[in-house]
Amino acid sequence: MTTASRIFGLSLLAAAMTIAAGTGAKAAGKMTLYCSPQIEWCQLVIKEFQKATGIKVAMTRKSSGETFAQIKAERKNPKGDVWWGGTGDPHLQAAEEGLTIEYKSPLLKDLHPWAQKQAKQANYKTVGIYMGALGFGYNTELLAKKGLPVPKCWNDLIKPVYKGEVQIANPNSSGTSYTTLATMVQLFGEEGGFDLLKKMHKNINQYTKSGSAPIKAAARGETTIGITFLHDVTTQIIKGRPIVAVAPCEGTGYEIGSMSIIKGARNLDSAKKWVDWALSPAAQRLMPQAKAYQVPSNSAVPPPPEAPDMKQIKLIDYDFAKYGSSAERKRLLTKWDKEVKSLPR
Repeated sequence: MTTASRIFGLSLLAAAMTIAAGTGAKAAGKMTLYCSPQIEWCQLVIKEFQKATGIKVAMTRKSSGETFAQIKAERKNPKGDVWWGGTGDPHLQAAEEGLTIEYKSPLLKDLHPWAQKQAKQANYKTVGIYMGALGFGYNTELLAKKGLPVPKCWNDLIKPVYKGEVQIANPNSSGTSYTTLATMVQLFGEEGGFDLLKKMHKNINQYTKSGSAPIKAAARGETTIGITFLHDVTTQIIKGRPIVAVAPCEGTGYEIGSMSIIKGARNLDSAKKWVDWALSPAAQRLMPQAKAYQVPSNSAVPPPPEAPDMKQIKLIDYDFAKYGSSAERKRLLTKWDKEVKSLPR
């Protein structure tokens, strides 16, 4: 064999090895996940998904509002494949604005009616993966130390005695706080709801980025009261923090945590596999391991025993179609910025 023939043969072999390696990488798969629940849960589901499928996952963790803003900013050059978790309202808005795509998982039929309804409302561009009720929690030690009364209702949080004692997230960055804003409007009417938020503003010590941050601050003794979802309050109680959960006496809203495939996903097959896996009983049974105490959307998976009992909470008939719409969400956030956030404290 001539030198030229040997070189040509080696070139063919190298090319074949490159193709084989590329095929193997494609078979293994990869995916970029935008994750909105707590980081511990994000890390756990990624670990188990990779173990179950062999697909490698890169993850960015941001709150619901921040993730929605990122997906919108990247719409001409999408970098993420799946947005997993976080409140349903911004997922519905993303669907309406064409930022996510339709996908009907074969597991849809196994979900609770509220999760299927969420998918149908979004033309199957998102799907419910868990449910959680809104409320607040307070630090018992701080309450006793400061001689404050026990808060039981939304209207308690506007009392002057709680000045500087309440913390909540900014609804522009936090899905939790946007749910609070939409809940106040539905519960008390728009005028009454904004009036309550204006009065509560005087008692707010900080508007955080993340919806779970206020109750974590309460658990650390940095604020007396944190407004958040009750499952996040439960997480702190399970950790042994001096926290008590409150389902407000007037009634409260709730979230349907959702999941969406991003339009233009570079790893679409992997994204679909994630959705199917995330709706499965195996995936949804992982919640308590991450100290996540929402109600799972798969009807075959019972809620964790520590989860807030939805039957004992006065839930409003939350209008996801209206308050998850792009126009209504933008209108309410603009009004909140102008009429609430701008006020002196």
